[in-house]
Amino acid sequence: MNKKLSEIAIHLGGFVIGDADVVIQAVAGIEEAVEGDLTFVANPKYRPKIMTTGASAILVPPDITEAPKPLLVVDDPYVSLARVLAFLYPEKPPCSGISSEAFVADDATVAEGVTIYPGAYVGSSVRLERGVIIYPGVFVGNGAVIGEDSVLYQNVSVYRRCLIGKRVVLHAGVVVGSDGFGFADPGAANMKVPQIGIVQIDDDCEIGANTTIDRGTLGKTWIKAGVKIDNLVQIAHNVVIGENSVIVAQVGISGSTRIGKSVLLGGQAGLVGHINVGDGAMVAARSGIHKNIPPGTIVSGSPHMPHRQWLRMQATLTRLPDMRKSLLDLAGKIEEIEHTIENMKKR
Repeated sequence: MNKKLSEIAIHLGGFVIGDADVVIQAVAGIEEAVEGDLTFVANPKYRPKIMTTGASAILVPPDITEAPKPLLVVDDPYVSLARVLAFLYPEKPPCSGISSEAFVADDATVAEGVTIYPGAYVGSSVRLERGVIIYPGVFVGNGAVIGEDSVLYQNVSVYRRCLIGKRVVLHAGVVVGSDGFGFADPGAANMKVPQIGIVQIDDDCEIGANTTIDRGTLGKTWIKAGVKIDNLVQIAHNVVIGENSVIVAQVGISGSTRIGKSVLLGGQAGLVGHINVGDGAMVAARSGIHKNIPPGTIVSGSPHMPHRQWLRMQATLTRLPDMRKSLLDLAGKIEEIEHTIENMKKR
């Protein structure tokens, strides 16, 4: 684990101010760091702690040039943090091979370098490409395809015929391809509509623990390349999510909604079905999205509204009791004036 700060700087493409030979043994938060640790400053509110941190060196943006500790200057400390963590804490790859305690159908196609742990189930006509890792308790249904170097952690379920791209990570408990919630004559006959579509997840996606992605009623539910989805997200049938979008925990997306490229959905946001969210839009946490959102728009609230309008509304809420009192006082004075006018008319 021991690396000189100069070695880390070369790896990150940054430069050192101060002692470049200081030895880094670990990475820690700025408040918890001790001697031997590298820490970082990505959020401006932590800048004052540069003077008091116990770390041996600090990862900083270019506008910070002075500190009592050596500085590793990079363009984006948070991006560089991700790279340095991968550099200092590489995951040990499992030994490839198929456990005798796993079930693999005779007609499944398993490439070289695939790892299948005990207790996994790989169904008929499945294709597992090179470097795939299948952890214990994983279910891969008939005809599913898992692309190169993808990882399916414990108890993931990939239903029949679903397509998983390359370098996809499915965390524990993810369900891909469960039936969409489709019932005719709801509240009466509740007649199930067969869900005969699939889910397609493209390359370089990561899906958080216990997230569920329903298969299409017809066609497919489609998660495009580079999408990152947090834990406990519900994605309904025939939803399409554009490239590099980010969806935070407990978001719910109703059926046939289309999410554009590079969209950010905050935690617990809820989206009705059959709407479009344009490229680059941002949805604040706990927002209720009831109609289309144009590209590049920032919205908040439930029902949603432009973010600045929501901020003004929130600022007003704390003043409502005083405003109510003022209105009641005004109403009382108006009533007195009207009473006076009536008396004058009678004279």
